[in-house]
Amino acid sequence: MSTPSSASSTDAEDRLIAQGVDDEPPANNQRTFTQRAALLVSILSAGYAFWHVFSLNVAPVETWAFRILHVAGALIIGFIAYSSANVDQPQRGNQSLIKALAAILALPAIYALYTVYDMQQIIAAGEMIIPEMEVNQFGIPLAVATLSAIVASWFLRPEGSKFNWLDGTLVLTVIASTAYLMVHLDGTALRMRAGTPFASPGNAWAAMVGLALILELTRRVAGSALVIISVIFVVYSFVGPYLPGFLTHDGFDFSRFFSYIYTDAGVLGATTAVSSTYIILFIVFAAFLQASKVGDYFVNFAFAAAGRARGGPAKVAVFASGLMGMINGTSAGNVVATGSLTIPLMKKVGYNGKTAGAIEAAASTGGQIMPPIMGAGAFIMAEITGIPYSEIAIAAVIPAVLYFLSTYLMVDFEAAKLGMRGMRSDELPQFSKMVKQVYLFIPIIILIVALFMGYSVIRAGTLATAAAA
Repeated sequence: MSTPSSASSTDAEDRLIAQGVDDEPPANNQRTFTQRAALLVSILSAGYAFWHVFSLNVAPVETWAFRILHVAGALIIGFIAYSSANVDQPQRGNQSLIKALAAILALPAIYALYTVYDMQQIIAAGEMIIPEMEVNQFGIPLAVATLSAIVASWFLRPEGSKFNWLDGTLVLTVIASTAYLMVHLDGTALRMRAGTPFASPGNAWAAMVGLALILELTRRVAGSALVIISVIFVVYSFVGPYLPGFLTHDGFDFSRFFSYIYTDAGVLGATTAVSSTYIILFIVFAAFLQASKVGDYFVNFAFAAAGRARGGPAKVAVFASGLMGMINGTSAGNVVATGSLTIPLMKKVGYNGKTAGAIEAAASTGGQIMPPIMGAGAFIMAEITGIPYSEIAIAAVIPAVLYFLSTYLMVDFEAAKLGMRGMRSDELPQFSKMVKQVYLFIPIIILIVALFMGYSVIRAGTLATAAAA
């Protein structure tokens, strides 16, 4: 028999509207792993994240090497985690055929990797590497393995979310191309020769393979539009002499173009600099916050604070999107996290479906300008302009407040016009209960205070992550 106190506690828990906000639904082509495979992928991902945090705070790595390894790690994890097509599409080719083809294509990739080892030995002995070795024993085998595995993965895939061993071949090609760049980074002055007529052919082949792998993973994660645009500009670099009018240019040869594209003026430029420092650090920070279920708390806190007002769920959407924007800095993430709760409740109190969706979309869009963690654009602004991120975050406070305030007021005016009610007290979480968990704001407060105290973004993010843990 339950006591009154236990019954009231149960009632309070039952009123928690938001549950599972921090659980991100997998993408259509994202593999789901179980048992030992899940453990291995988790260890690999955790090691990748820890390496960044350790390198950024304790043992700095040379800039180009750090960015090359950052891109390589992302490619390896990406090809393991994302299939070439939606996992619910029918199987093409049986698993035995896929494994056999993957093993055949892995042979030239392994041969190219072994050639890199030979090159390292030659460099260590103070001797010169002949161009024919770089082309015939490294570049061509690596390109054949990479391009064949990419194309084959489009047409051959196992059932469901089973791992495609052709993606295992792509992982090998990532390792081989990265190994070449790392071996030649210091020993043969790769930086000075890249993009010049003196660039080594092996550098160009490794960069071409790296670019192909990046474009393929981009297609899997973000769709084909960005890939098509990128390919058009790559092709334009070679066909310029044959184009009319203002489109014409002298063109580039294979070695100069691809050796230049994989430098800090291309793949390893400002975007990768931001991705390998700020973005990866705040992804780790957000992961710790998600593990603490802070998203559930933010949304429930928003319901407790604003749910009783007229048009309550709509105001909750504004309030919750502002809170979620503080930790994820994305628009789409906000819609997924809060929209599944607020849109049905908005419709319940009288908003039509289109208006409810528009309110959630407008409120969630503000997440990318909400300090302290804004969208990737803010980090890129800091990197390109040289303005400290803390100053950009401070400058964003007033626009963010005005944005959410104007959205809140428009929601209120719409609710008054339509004569809407708020939600009843017995439908909402208890505000007193939510206040007792206010300590979940501590990591964000530490992040803001650390930035205002003059700490670097990296150090502030690391402190906030430690606080979340």
